[in-house]
Amino acid sequence: MTPTIGLDVGGTKVLGALVDPAGGILAEHRVPSPDGWDALAGAMLDLIGTLREADVSAVGIGAAGMVDHDGVIHYAPNIPGFRNVAVRATIADATGLSVVVDNDANAAAWGEVVHGAARGARDALVITLGTGIGGGIIADGGVYRGAHGFAAEIGHFTVDSDGPVCACGARGHWEAMASGTALGRMGRDAAAAGAAPSVLREAGGDPAAVNSHHVGEAVLAGEPDAVALLERYADYVAMGLAALCNILDPGVIVVSGGLVALGEALLAPVRRSLVSYIEGGTLRPVPDVVLATLGERAGVIGAAALARELTR
Repeated sequence: MTPTIGLDVGGTKVLGALVDPAGGILAEHRVPSPDGWDALAGAMLDLIGTLREADVSAVGIGAAGMVDHDGVIHYAPNIPGFRNVAVRATIADATGLSVVVDNDANAAAWGEVVHGAARGARDALVITLGTGIGGGIIADGGVYRGAHGFAAEIGHFTVDSDGPVCACGARGHWEAMASGTALGRMGRDAAAAGAAPSVLREAGGDPAAVNSHHVGEAVLAGEPDAVALLERYADYVAMGLAALCNILDPGVIVVSGGLVALGEALLAPVRRSLVSYIEGGTLRPVPDVVLATLGERAGVIGAAALARELTR
């Protein structure tokens, strides 16, 4: 099989890669994400032109936003250029290549299943703990997209109706309780209350400056107050995972995003709490929770793997 091109289009950058059938990156380029659809389409086409080889026949695009089955992006909160734009048709017409467009989290999830931490799994859940919570659902060997292509907005279900306000405006969504942003908020609250002195030191003594990175650094240093804070955060992560497991019954859960640097310090308490929250936790197989392996390139590798499906 020949290489395919994968693009990962986000709010700050467009990353493109030429990817071989084994998931290896042969070449890559990135550019800042420009404003407006015309400029963004031009940047994507320029990257494809730079990466294109004579035998490349397909392009996969993973993009942040609500992508329907025809490759139209209806809305992306962090990319103003994506408002009801026919991305697949535009890129296919301009290049003459076969093109598939999917949500960036779906693409990353497919990358982890085909080439990464969930390789070979037929049912998996891939979550990204970052500014928000992103996710992809692999069901019966394929990406689950739902009736309109908008499935797997997994951060947006209510965990606590009296909880903090989510970025989407709703109160108590899982994203508001268990994202990296939420960990930073918990760290600031604890530091201001005098309950996290080690985290406060990492932030230079200013409670308002505390973020998730400061919590993580104190955790990795073995500070008990920070470890206790992370375990409370991990409980919120597990609470949402248990709800998703009760609905989806995945064989494995892959965790990606910036917090994976914490490794077992994060995953161990998540696993413990997951058993207590999931239905029949001590009487059933509980999915393992593992770290993603593809890092920031999961999106382009997964998008290129989706493009390979067009060439079969």
